[in-house]
Amino acid sequence: MTAADSAADAAAPTRSVEVELKFDADTDTALPDWLSVADVVSVGAGEVRELDARYLDTTEFALASAGFALRRRTGGGDAGWHIKGPRVGNGRVELHWPLGSAAEVPPPALAVLAEVTQDPLLPLARIQNYRIAYALCDASGGALAEFADDIVSTLDERSGAARSWREWEVELGPAAPDDAEWRTAFFAAVEAAVVAAGGKVAASDSKLARALGY
Repeated sequence: MTAADSAADAAAPTRSVEVELKFDADTDTALPDWLSVADVVSVGAGEVRELDARYLDTTEFALASAGFALRRRTGGGDAGWHIKGPRVGNGRVELHWPLGSAAEVPPPALAVLAEVTQDPLLPLARIQNYRIAYALCDASGGALAEFADDIVSTLDERSGAARSWREWEVELGPAAPDDAEWRTAFFAAVEAAVVAAGGKVAASDSKLARALGY
């Protein structure tokens, strides 16, 4: 492999489509009964993840205004630089680059964002999650979805406002069928299980927006 090939590989992000629902829960709310959801046959053991994300934007919030978010996150299996694109339905395209050794935004990520803005990117918010993640598995052991039980602590880097809450996320996994009707039914059953446990649809579908008071 040539040096040019290596540079091209480093510049190419990992691409995924995040399809999820978010819910609010009180600190003492018991976890939902996931076995009541059709096709969920078993629930994996909880995996603790401590996530720490630093978000950046321009002084005029150019990224947020266009539906984008840029963060550098440590902890968990996807530590690195992430760009989240505008939401389409329940889905959102996410691009991922490795952390690297520097705290500066990787040039390939800046190149992607250049279509939105070329203004300086400054600290916007810090979001820390104490997460316990559970795999919701089908009969063959495949992960239909991941359920994340999050204790979220945030700091608005510009106003100094600190906030905290408990949030649940259910994100489709690799074993989820690529079928719109199945996904609609699955998410309806997920919401029913959450409501039965005492949770409710999240006040905001974005941790960042909530960290900033929206």
